[in-house]
Amino acid sequence: MQPPLFPTSGPDYQPVVTLNGWTLPWRMNGDWKEFHLVAEPVVREIAPGMKAHLWGYNGQSPGPTIECVEGDKLRIFVTNKLPEHTTIHWHGILLPSGMDGVGGLSQPHIKPGKTFVYEFVMKKSGTFKYHPHADEMVQIAMGMFGFFVVHPRNPKFMRVDRDFVFIMNSYDIDPGSYVPKVMTMLDFNLWTWNSRVFPGLDNLVVRKGDRVRVRMGNLTMTNHPIHMHGYDFAVTCTDGGWVPESARWPEVTIDIPVGGMRAFDFVADEPGDWAIHCHKSHHTMNAMGHNVRTFIGVEQRDLVKAIRGVASPDYMAMGSQGMAEMGEMEMPLPDNTLPMMTGFGPFGPLEMGGMFTVVKVREGLAANDYKDPGWYKNPPGTVAYEIGGEPSSAPTAPTPPRGATDTNPKKTQELRVIKPKGKSGHQH
Repeated sequence: MQPPLFPTSGPDYQPVVTLNGWTLPWRMNGDWKEFHLVAEPVVREIAPGMKAHLWGYNGQSPGPTIECVEGDKLRIFVTNKLPEHTTIHWHGILLPSGMDGVGGLSQPHIKPGKTFVYEFVMKKSGTFKYHPHADEMVQIAMGMFGFFVVHPRNPKFMRVDRDFVFIMNSYDIDPGSYVPKVMTMLDFNLWTWNSRVFPGLDNLVVRKGDRVRVRMGNLTMTNHPIHMHGYDFAVTCTDGGWVPESARWPEVTIDIPVGGMRAFDFVADEPGDWAIHCHKSHHTMNAMGHNVRTFIGVEQRDLVKAIRGVASPDYMAMGSQGMAEMGEMEMPLPDNTLPMMTGFGPFGPLEMGGMFTVVKVREGLAANDYKDPGWYKNPPGTVAYEIGGEPSSAPTAPTPPRGATDTNPKKTQELRVIKPKGKSGHQH
């Protein structure tokens, strides 16, 4: 995540921070604000230990965030370095029909090696995105999208102290492989924010007392109920515009529809480490297998002996008492594959993946300081404790640091247990 890109001319605004990303620089050419996007194949680290071969913009998926101000005259050059034609649609932005970016309908396709230019005036402020409208199923599935933020002309209107952005997308990448399966419709195994998953996602670092905005876009094939711990918030913006104050209500979970954009605001008045995640539990896991049997309550000792005798002497059965042990065990995985559950916090395994990260609210941070402050030190007597134990503010035993499992060559593996064939030759 790069620091916010502050304006050097024109109206003042608080720039956004893109999780695991950056804002696209621009140049002024007369009264036109000029940007340049390059559509091209990219390599994106999904999390430490896994990279994906995607398509994106300017070396990354998602592409860089575009920021401007209401009333700006924009000129955006788009160069195509993909193996097929493309376009860019400016989702939610009011502009002339011929600049809308639908290949074959509102413009010719941008052929490989060609550069097109889009020109339009920003009529309103708000939260938007960009993505192709050419071979859309393939190109979005390959990671082509980006955030587009238009700040109000009035610097005081809807101003916040910290403004975070990310786009949700999903991939289906077989263990050990690198390229998404673009024909997948529902059974995705990686649910990402800005093409990253936990524990590779940036934290949202916030100074106590700041007014904070979180802007999210959804380019997956399903809705996402995004839940933040520790606070209630107000939904302040959609891709249709700002929500009037009279129409807002307090929430702790906001459901974001397919193709939709949402922004919510809150005042960071309670320090701590607060989870923010999709509340669909399978979306906070990595590399999920969709045909894994349930073995809760199944006694597997006899099966383990039999399988060790005919397969691997190191074979271990898992899942009889739930899946939590997979967040602690270290077993070999195929290359370029993430554990299903991973990450360590100050009290042990977090057992998370996918669409999960942490809002870290701290006292004493400087304005626009986004460095990770480490784990929260809870005041004495404020941590849940075992009956008969002592109230504590610290873990009872040392645990691996965050990301320790990411660099360990031994990683968690999800296993299926198949009972050996009986005398009849039939599999049970």
